[in-house]
Amino acid sequence: MERLTNYQIINDADGHPAFAVIPYKDFVRTQAFVPKDGVPHAVVSAAVDGQPMLQAWREYLMLTQEEIASRMGITQAGYAQIEAAKRPRKKTLEKAAAAMGITLEQLAY
Repeated sequence: MERLTNYQIINDADGHPAFAVIPYKDFVRTQAFVPKDGVPHAVVSAAVDGQPMLQAWREYLMLTQEEIASRMGITQAGYAQIEAAKRPRKKTLEKAAAAMGITLEQLAY
């Protein structure tokens, strides 16, 4: 996952960090369970329903095409083409997996 940079620390009475306040969308994103191996049921279900695996993972992780594209160093339109492709190249899938914080095996079709 991407490192959080937009947060506020609240200290206790002794001046020690006690709470971290983060934007709600970042909190929601951190709640998505990403197994070290295997694929969550929601992703499998979306893929079985015909959704491309990249899109199923992206939506499960609550990321936008723009966020993934930014992590990959490409445009949103470029990422949209990758997501819609029938058989993206292995190198492209490796970059997309890294941008999502998952393994290439978890993107296997």
